[in-house]
Amino acid sequence: MSDLDNMYQQIILDGARERYGEGTLEDYDGESFQVNSTCGDEIDLRVKLSDDGTTLKDIKWHGQGCSISQASISIMTQMVEGKSIAEVKDLYESFRTMMDGRGHEVDEETEEKLEDAAAFAGVSKFPMRIKCALLGWMALIGAADSAVSGAPSDKSGSAALADSTNLLVNRPSPGAKE
Repeated sequence: MSDLDNMYQQIILDGARERYGEGTLEDYDGESFQVNSTCGDEIDLRVKLSDDGTTLKDIKWHGQGCSISQASISIMTQMVEGKSIAEVKDLYESFRTMMDGRGHEVDEETEEKLEDAAAFAGVSKFPMRIKCALLGWMALIGAADSAVSGAPSDKSGSAALADSTNLLVNRPSPGAKE
């Protein structure tokens, strides 16, 4: 294993252990509960926007799953807190593109933009693990969209996010706001 691979592996292990942003956000604007039905990973993520609705003021989550999903959520949370909604969506698109690259080398600009999240480039070589790395990002986009639109989370429990695979399902959390 190369020194770079070792460094990336350590970033993922540290992210899974630290679980940055884990907790409860009582006053929130958007929420998304996501489940990776292939392995059981799950996350309930809540966001609070700035007063003008343009910036992600706070983000908290609860979840369980493999070290890849938990590390990805932790690193993502550190990256997006305090960013504008446009920046958050741009980071999501960059991360999604990297995951869709199936292990192809990431260009330097994307690597710099994604910071520690670039460590998941190696994960993209393994299709079954891509869903784990994307779980938190899908929850973030769902919660941000809900917050910006003012719409409550989906209550039906079966609506799949538009750009996800059928294996990531958007479901209401057990304590979702009405």
